[in-house]
Amino acid sequence: MTIESIFGAIIIGLVLGVIGRALAPGKQEIPIWLTIVVGMAAALIGTVIVGPLRETSGWFDWTELIAQVVLAVIGVMLAASMYSSRKSKT
Repeated sequence: MTIESIFGAIIIGLVLGVIGRALAPGKQEIPIWLTIVVGMAAALIGTVIVGPLRETSGWFDWTELIAQVVLAVIGVMLAASMYSSRKSKT
């Protein structure tokens, strides 16, 4: 794994996390690092799920992107609920 791929994963995670956070209903009280982690996980899981089903030979796959965004929204909502419940217990 190169430094470029690490930075690429962080950037993609940030973008997907922010999109997921924007599309999730309500206000999410989670830190930016958690948003990035959720976005990175959504990108990875979306690629694993949709990757074998790819029908395009191009460099961009809309189906994969939509799956990643949906997973990011779900992940942000889950992370926000778990983070806020953990934070309220302290």
